Amino acid sequence: MASSSHSPRTALICGPYLSGKTSLFEALLVEAGALQPHAGGQSAFTMADHSPEALAHGMSTEMNVAQAQYLGEDWSFIDVPGSVELGQEMRDAMDVADVAVVVVEPEPDKAVTFAAHLKALEEAEIPHVIFINKFDRHDASARELMEAFQAVSSKPLVLREVPIHEDGKVTGYVDLVSERAFKWEEGKPSTLIKLPEAVKDREEEARTEMLESLADFDDGLLEKLLEDVTPTTGEVYDDMAKELAEDLVVPVFFGSATQNHGVHRLMKSLRHDAPDVSATVARQGLEGDETRVKVFKTLQAGHAGKLSLARVMTGTLKAGDTLDGARPAGINNVFGQKLSAVNEVPAGAVVGLTKLDSAVTGDTLTNDGRTPCERPPLPAAYAKAIKAASRSDDVKISDNLKKLMDEDRSLSLRFDAVNGVQVLEGQGDMHLRLCMERLENRAGLKVDSEAPEVSYRETIRKPAEKRVRHKKQSGGHGEFGEVAIKITPVGRGEGNSFAETIHGGSVPRQYFPAVENGVNDALAKGPKGYPVVDVSVTLTDGKSHSVDSSEMAFRKAGAQAMREALADAKPVQLEPINAVTFQVPDQFIAGVQKIVSGRRGHILGFDTRDGWPGWQEVQCHMPAAEMGDLIMELRSATMGVGSFKSEFDHLQDM
Repeated sequence: MASSSHSPRTALICGPYLSGKTSLFEALLVEAGALQPHAGGQSAFTMADHSPEALAHGMSTEMNVAQAQYLGEDWSFIDVPGSVELGQEMRDAMDVADVAVVVVEPEPDKAVTFAAHLKALEEAEIPHVIFINKFDRHDASARELMEAFQAVSSKPLVLREVPIHEDGKVTGYVDLVSERAFKWEEGKPSTLIKLPEAVKDREEEARTEMLESLADFDDGLLEKLLEDVTPTTGEVYDDMAKELAEDLVVPVFFGSATQNHGVHRLMKSLRHDAPDVSATVARQGLEGDETRVKVFKTLQAGHAGKLSLARVMTGTLKAGDTLDGARPAGINNVFGQKLSAVNEVPAGAVVGLTKLDSAVTGDTLTNDGRTPCERPPLPAAYAKAIKAASRSDDVKISDNLKKLMDEDRSLSLRFDAVNGVQVLEGQGDMHLRLCMERLENRAGLKVDSEAPEVSYRETIRKPAEKRVRHKKQSGGHGEFGEVAIKITPVGRGEGNSFAETIHGGSVPRQYFPAVENGVNDALAKGPKGYPVVDVSVTLTDGKSHSVDSSEMAFRKAGAQAMREALADAKPVQLEPINAVTFQVPDQFIAGVQKIVSGRRGHILGFDTRDGWPGWQEVQCHMPAAEMGDLIMELRSATMGVGSFKSEFDHLQDM
């Protein structure tokens, strides 16, 4: 059996909402002796999900981080929210994970709910295992689950154990490598028992399948199987560890986190099989002797200031060292909200760095520099126009939103100049609601929100000409400017243009820019109240006065002429149309078609989603006015897994 690494390792705990990730996270800490259990074996649930928002909603709303020692080895565990709207937390934590545990429920129909988790890990080449939680249910079938789960994984799943059924429920398991049987005990470690006769045939079948899966990547093992030579237990363990580390196979375990069933077996497997930070560094191309620290989470810790959760990828970090030219106020071990200062940590360690103001989530820091994260955040899927409930809080809102965006890269804020509002963008209604709750809980700031206004435009359907004289006399120099303009509609998307065909100097050349500025003033808000587009404007004639003409006079004349011409040119309102690409599993295509037709959309075509077996992409055009709560309806129709990409495509007559 290969020896285990003694450098600190990091395991990411992820999976769909309600799968029991946080329960497993705390059960692993109990297994490591870092958290005291309740009577009955359940963990105390005192160090995770402690924020006001998590307590109010009864769900994880941000990642939980804790460190522990297990059999003399240092581990960090990162538990990330399961809500699809908080998926950026998983993406950021993946940057520092050596291995991931995908926690799922024992329901074949829910396999699709963690397909995106598996795909993200596969694309990042992060070794991962599956833990089927709540497996003490009487109707759980390992064979049926494996078939369903394999359909959403491009890596071969390798069952590590088979269940022992007794009186209609699962009471234990047989480890397929050691071929030893264990019975789960309430509130106590599992008991080693004799392999039950009733499970022998299934155990032999499953073990053969496991060995054949491993042999697909090991010619030596394949040769032994072909020659009917039984590999030793140590050889199988080593082969499993090697193929997991190379992200070739996905071992599958089962149990019940709240009952502490299967947690010991999972933790022992992680200890033996999971690679250490050197493999993660090689995967990310960070090899070298200098100290490199990767920030995977930014927190605003109240009066304590900024806290950067980070992992030392290479080198050693010591108190007094600089990162990006600045010295952190402290280096700390992390256990939920509890920080404990340390003077030195090796490569692989997860730390909390206090008051490192320049650090941003995703940065890789060295002593005197930084490399920003190259991976973009998740694209926005939902938006709200926001404003402070009290106008005196406008500046405070902006400052505190900046802090929240530092914590969460998938939040963004933009200013809609046409409608004069700030627009907050994120992953869904719950995501933005949590943001606004944090503003109130942390800074006492209340925010009003509403659906953003659609950026309608208008144009004209026929040419028009107009002559306007602007004349004003009020003592001293007056104002005089006369212009004649012609406006003409142009092709959609060609934009606005201004030209002049003045002959004989009826309008002096120095006033042309003033006329154009006046025209643009009128184009900013047409007869229907929206910006005017796709109009060609020509200054054809005019008059000036040697004393009273001025740039302001001609600007006013140009604006008035343009407004009157637009009114005569048969104005029409234009609606923005977006090009939308839906990404959904095959079984939800009919639901997407219904959504598109119900939102005045037009389907353009279908295609398979590249690299996602069993998924399709649906291309369509859809009015921007119908996009507001699209993501909520889509997720409701696709068990939370559907997504879309959208961008402005064209304007269309209403």
